[in-house]
Amino acid sequence: MTLKQVYKVNNNQLTISLPENFRGRKQVMVIVEDIEEAQLDKIILMKKAATDSLFLSDIQELSADFKNIDAENV
Repeated sequence: MTLKQVYKVNNNQLTISLPENFRGRKQVMVIVEDIEEAQLDKIILMKKAATDSLFLSDIQELSADFKNIDAENV
């Protein structure tokens, strides 16, 4: 299983609470990657969009508009 999440650094320390799926694991790999604030802001907005009803209805509408086109052989 892979867990990818953005965490805040506090006093140059990072605390990660692992989900239940990791219970009993003896080893995990941790990769620390520096990300810029602008990229972090975009990630936060994308996570919010995934549950935004207006955004999701727009995506469904666009999918319906292109449904017939996707079925055509070009």
